[in-house]
Amino acid sequence: MASKATIGRPQTCKVPTSSFHQAARRAASKSEASRGILAGAAGRRAQKTVPRSGRLGNAHASAVTSAPQSASKLTTGNEGIMTFTTWLLKQEMKGNIKNEMAVVLSSIALACKQISSLVTRAGLSNMTGLAGETNVQGEDQKKLDVISNDIFGECLRNCGRTGTIASEEEDVPVAIEQTFNGDYVVCFDPLDGSSNIDAGISVGSIFGVFEPAEECDIDGRNIVTESNDGDDLDVAQQEAFIHCCQPGKDLLAAGYCMYSSSTVLVLSVGDGVYGFTLDTLIGDFVLSHDNIKVPEEGKIYSFNEGNLAGWEQGLKNYMDYVKSPGEGQKAYSARYIGSLVGDFHRTLLYGGIYGYPADVKNKSGKLRLLYECAPMSFLAEQAGGKGSNGLGRVLDMVPEEIHQRCPLFIGSKKEVEILEDFLK
Repeated sequence: MASKATIGRPQTCKVPTSSFHQAARRAASKSEASRGILAGAAGRRAQKTVPRSGRLGNAHASAVTSAPQSASKLTTGNEGIMTFTTWLLKQEMKGNIKNEMAVVLSSIALACKQISSLVTRAGLSNMTGLAGETNVQGEDQKKLDVISNDIFGECLRNCGRTGTIASEEEDVPVAIEQTFNGDYVVCFDPLDGSSNIDAGISVGSIFGVFEPAEECDIDGRNIVTESNDGDDLDVAQQEAFIHCCQPGKDLLAAGYCMYSSSTVLVLSVGDGVYGFTLDTLIGDFVLSHDNIKVPEEGKIYSFNEGNLAGWEQGLKNYMDYVKSPGEGQKAYSARYIGSLVGDFHRTLLYGGIYGYPADVKNKSGKLRLLYECAPMSFLAEQAGGKGSNGLGRVLDMVPEEIHQRCPLFIGSKKEVEILEDFLK
């Protein structure tokens, strides 16, 4: 049975909406305090390593005087730290985003922090296993799927800058009545790869942010405006469909958060791709991957070859190619986690290609266009790579259904182009 279109309201998620700049100052002060603690500790360690003065020669005496300088160098080196909050303010100053967009992205980061904590403690808090329900795609929902969906929805509601939110776990988009300004449209997959949670494998959240569509005229648009149960939707719900069914090239921002050995938030606001690692000491994401660029080519392929028998012949020929590219050429290495966020993150950093093609069982592929393919393709192109459905650019596809699926081939530009040649 499909889940309801309304999203729960857990009390754990409250987003300050009226003082984004105050939040930035608080984060900065926390960062300064933590750096002071680190610098002080470093200074004490340096002093403890110096022998007693009765045993010092001239060389050792100079080491005593240089010990405080080492501590000051540590402080100076850490002064360059940039939190996610500060980065958003700098993007606003550059004119890349508006203040309202900064509030939306800040609320998404807050949701990711909460989900990260839940994923870490899932095995200890009885949050693994099935929730006993299915989502709109007929897939069994994990307990954390439901909780993560509630957290994302509540954070986006409370920020006061979203007009429509659409979740991969929900039947239809939800129009937000109480919004202060902005009216942004946010499409998200709250916990991608949740089937891996019980095994402790990396999972992640994916999101994309649009402006509301200029025209909400249903006429002339080939869009399915029915709920999963076949019920007709009211005008507001139909307008929400129109707002969400936009091509990926119209995205204002997109990103993902990976919950693994560390929690990494990767996003783009249309001016490059940046990665932030969650520093639990200060409670904020810190810039760790500046202006990410995917290598133009890479010898890693990431496909689930267990489905090979159901693939088209051109793709089978490509699989033969990566294993035996030709005389004097090294074969590709296979790497497949089974979690889109984890596989894509590796491809983004190391190069290569990730693919989830259509097969005889899934004629249109299995990944969702709005919640997975479009945001990831947006990031790939911003990093100098490419996202394709095998025949053309994913970002040019205009969704006709809110949960429309499509094949995805993404990664290094040259590698994706080689695959497209096999599929032509």
